[in-house]
Amino acid sequence: MATTTSSSLLALPSFRSNCNQRPSFKVRAQISGDKATSVEPVNGSVSVSNLPNPKGSEVNGKVKFQREDEIELLWDDGYGSKSVKDYFAAAREILKKPDGGPPRWFSPVDCGQPIKDAPTLFFLPGMDGTGMGLVPHQIALGKAFHVWCLHIPVHDRTPFQGLLKIVEDVLRQEHATRPNKPIYLVGDSFGGCMALAVAARNPSIDLVLVLVNPATSFERSPLQPLLPILEMVPEELHFTIPYALSFIMGDPIKMASIGIDNQLPAGVKLNKLREKLTNSMLPLLSELGGIIPRETLLWKLKLLRSGAAYTNSRIHAVEAEVLLLVSGKDRMLPSQEESKRLHGLLKNCTVRCFKENGHTLLLEDSLSLLTVIKGTCKYRRSRRYDFASDFLPPSKGELDFALQELLSRFLRNAVSSVFLSTMEDGRIVKGLAGVPDEGPVLLVGYHMLMGLELGPMSEAFIKEKNILFRGMAHPILYAETDSTKEFGYMDWIKVFGAYPVTATNLFKLLSSKSHVLLYPGGAREALHNRGEQYKLIWPDQQEFVRMAARFGATIVPFGTVGEDDIAELVLDYNDLMKIPFLSNYITEATRDTKEFKLRDESSGEVANQQLYLPGVLPKIPGRFYYLFGKPIHTKGRPELVKDKEAAKLVYLEAKEEVEKCIAYLLKKREEDPYRSVVDRLSYSLTHLPENDVPSFEP
Repeated sequence: MATTTSSSLLALPSFRSNCNQRPSFKVRAQISGDKATSVEPVNGSVSVSNLPNPKGSEVNGKVKFQREDEIELLWDDGYGSKSVKDYFAAAREILKKPDGGPPRWFSPVDCGQPIKDAPTLFFLPGMDGTGMGLVPHQIALGKAFHVWCLHIPVHDRTPFQGLLKIVEDVLRQEHATRPNKPIYLVGDSFGGCMALAVAARNPSIDLVLVLVNPATSFERSPLQPLLPILEMVPEELHFTIPYALSFIMGDPIKMASIGIDNQLPAGVKLNKLREKLTNSMLPLLSELGGIIPRETLLWKLKLLRSGAAYTNSRIHAVEAEVLLLVSGKDRMLPSQEESKRLHGLLKNCTVRCFKENGHTLLLEDSLSLLTVIKGTCKYRRSRRYDFASDFLPPSKGELDFALQELLSRFLRNAVSSVFLSTMEDGRIVKGLAGVPDEGPVLLVGYHMLMGLELGPMSEAFIKEKNILFRGMAHPILYAETDSTKEFGYMDWIKVFGAYPVTATNLFKLLSSKSHVLLYPGGAREALHNRGEQYKLIWPDQQEFVRMAARFGATIVPFGTVGEDDIAELVLDYNDLMKIPFLSNYITEATRDTKEFKLRDESSGEVANQQLYLPGVLPKIPGRFYYLFGKPIHTKGRPELVKDKEAAKLVYLEAKEEVEKCIAYLLKKREEDPYRSVVDRLSYSLTHLPENDVPSFEP
């Protein structure tokens, strides 16, 4: 008879070995919240020791953890340090001793101790049942969540509803302990069915579901005609079935690509990939037969069929927030097609498609799962997402990826940005020394065409001052209406701190002493018409001055030039609105963003600008120039909060400073001997790479 357990406190008995061998895989058991225990192999067995005050070090062979209040900028997320090879190593440790059950929970030591007020994340595995599917993501997730993984032993025969009972028991226990915290369920394939079913049965619990190629479409699987054949394969030939299925379920090349640096030359990358495929990846696939024996595979297929049917019959009752991650090359399930169905059925569903990945998305080279959760604004520590308090700064790996893939090395070298700033005594110096290190700081300036200045500016602040400024973003970036949307640029700017332009968000960010970037001209300035380059299109209201004064923020005006050296605007808003189908598309794309307002009193073109892609012709690149003007202090000036006339004078002072910065840069760039990309390239060929290309003297 099948057995189940409702306990969330069982350490895996299969993590035992003989006294002559020390297991390399470690787990820890933990109730919830702050009290942690560590499960370590000692003398060939597993022991549990209480850690009431973790310290983040190893003492007497015991791993201890240090809780962090917040994550630091450019922290190490560990993505790429673990791969599918580590998945198989962990699975071998679990399967050393035959175990008939019951299913139980464990927490990997790699996850460490999360930040303060971190929510809990429960991982529900796919067909393998090992619970090791998060191996490449454990270090990153462990910073942001209390991570627990469900292990379903190979010989366990708990039915689908019995598994749901196990998940529900620990879910309700966690909810009772921390009722105001969201609970995350990450469901991979079959685990996606479990997550949806549990959510349907528990609508009153605040759940966030992260579904990875959920198996709700199992009845439409391309493998359906082959399933009867599996029952006829003799036991001695069963090892060939998991091996063959591995090529259908996942992409071995994508799996082997984890941890290979994209900046390496193509030939070196290919050699490393070949070595990983031949020396580790392909031989490891033969071990799947041990992870999923014949009788277990047949049982899991029956379990999958009954689970998918059960879930689909109750999917209408799901109230939870859902993030759906699907693969474009899933040969096991029609995941892309299923994403459209689920997006239409679920009340609050966000979809991201990874077109080059297979069914085993979490074990393949794509993105860190935490990055995806952050980029879709799904990470929260209370009932509602807060753009200020719930933001997690980008990791070193995320910055490297963004610089390589989004802000390409070619573009960065092509514009070779020059940064200048103004000191308190009025001196203009190279670099960002004139920008205050301590917040709150409000950066206000000119928005170049299509926001071209943002990438180099963000990189400079991070690298020179170790500061991530929080930039405003148009509300359309937060609209989720597409069931085929890929994780792309719009998501990455959220990873790097973009927030919707609302007075509430500006209030929260300044109150937290952040460096905040605000463009008073907004989208209208970034999408200006022909002949309007370097013209400030600001509203008449001075609301940002009064908001800054409320928190004693320092206002730093800045100017940027260079858009006319990289592209020529040939089709502006007025031109595009004369083309019927483009006019309708622009209007439809922005119709749902009216609920977001920063300027409640504004009117006219600045307040109501619609988004569009202007028609531009690229030029041989020139250079970007930035000048941050003299800081304007509002601390100790409480009259600015209520006195509109006094605030207006400061507003005009900031606007005038921006105009002076632009005029200064337009004049001084004529003195730059390396303004042309040809001259900069010549300089680079004759100097060491670490030498920056010089510019004019300020």
